[in-house]
This record gives sequence, C-alpha cells and structure tokens, in this order.
Amino acid sequence: MLKLMLICLAPVLPVMAQQKQIVRVEADYDSTSVAELYSSTRIGLKVKYSDSSERRTAGLLGGDIRWNQVTVETPHGEVRNGVLQFSRNAARPDNYLLRLQVSFADHPGKRWEAGLQLPYLTGIRFRHYADSLKRGIHFYLNVEGIYNSGRIYPLDTARIRFSADQGQILGQDLLIPATDTITRDIRVTAIYRGDSAMRIETVIPVKQLPDDESLIKTESEVLQGTQKKKKRRQ
Repeated sequence: MLKLMLICLAPVLPVMAQQKQIVRVEADYDSTSVAELYSSTRIGLKVKYSDSSERRTAGLLGGDIRWNQVTVETPHGEVRNGVLQFSRNAARPDNYLLRLQVSFADHPGKRWEAGLQLPYLTGIRFRHYADSLKRGIHFYLNVEGIYNSGRIYPLDTARIRFSADQGQILGQDLLIPATDTITRDIRVTAIYRGDSAMRIETVIPVKQLPDDESLIKTESEVLQGTQKKKKRRQ
C-alpha cells in the first residue's frame, strides 16, 4: 500500500516544486552606512515567490539565503558578500538608481533584475557660522547638502567649488586683508561639482569696526568714570 502511494505521488512532486518560482527580486541598502557621502554600503535582497512567500539574504536583512549562493552584477560597481562598492560617477547619470543582475545557485541559468535606489542630492545651501566676516580672519564657507533621504550633511571642496568677487578663497575659507578698508560685502558662489546647474550664492557683509574699537574704553574714559563715581558718593 505504501509503495502504491509513493508511486502515485511521484508525478506530483515535480509539479509542486515547479509551482514555487521566483517572480521578482527587490534590493535594499543599509540606511546607517551614510551612502549619501560614501561609496560603500551593505545591501540585502528580498526574493518573492509565486506562492506569495518570501526569503531574504543573510547579513543586513537577517535571512537564510547565504551570500555564497548569490551572484550580483552591476555596471555601477561590484558586490561581495553582501557589501556593495559603487562608483559615484558611474551612478550619477542614472540619479543613483543601480541596476542589479541577480542569479542564484539553486536556479542555474536564470537571472533577475533588481533596482536599488541610493540616496541622491536634491539641493545645497549655505549655513554660515557667523553673520559677518572680520578683516584678516578666515571665514569658513559652510555648505550643506540636502538629500532625498531627508538627511542633511556638510559638503567639502571635494564636492563643492567656490568663487568670490572679492578677497581670497583658501580651501573652504574666505579671507580679506586686515588692511582692506574699502570692501563692504562679498558675493560668494558655490557650485556642486557633480552638476554645474546646482549652484547657490550668498552675500557676506564685512564687519566695519574692529571689536576692540566698539567694546574697549580708553584710559581717559575709565578715569572720568571713576571721578564721577567719587563725586556721587560725596
């Protein structure tokens, strides 16, 4: 009887196995990796099957699919053991939407494409630490990048190019000589190196009186104040 049941089930087993097919693959990246600034991040794959079940890769997503059973190829970089190293220059024209070609050891000869959207810059802005520039003192040009992920990060000269209509640009600092008594304000332009159309301008006022001239009293003023106090006491 048992033998007869096994014979009857034999034709059914391949059919049941064929029913659970991969219908799509989705990709995620590690949001804590600061992919906005760095070109490396852990990734994870979600594998969706025809019976509505799902499996995930190990590592970032904590699944049971081992990375040594997965091959991921992309023209934007490479994936090894669940870690993506990507080229920002190669990904920029596609607005950081990476095309991943995924294959599995238990599905030889088949490939699935998964899109991986990495965060990208949507705008830049100046955020000054002081409201005016002092002559002879470096003024730091702070520019922040606003990303579609909702995060904001400071950007340096590797990503921003500066120019000014007065003074000198020294790295990310603006400077005018202490002997300059003419300049009243300076217009500064910041341009994102990855897209020259993304640019901003700011006008920085130049402090007209040194701090010591406005805050420190002369010796005669101090003596006059002391004499007035003595008279009041008398």
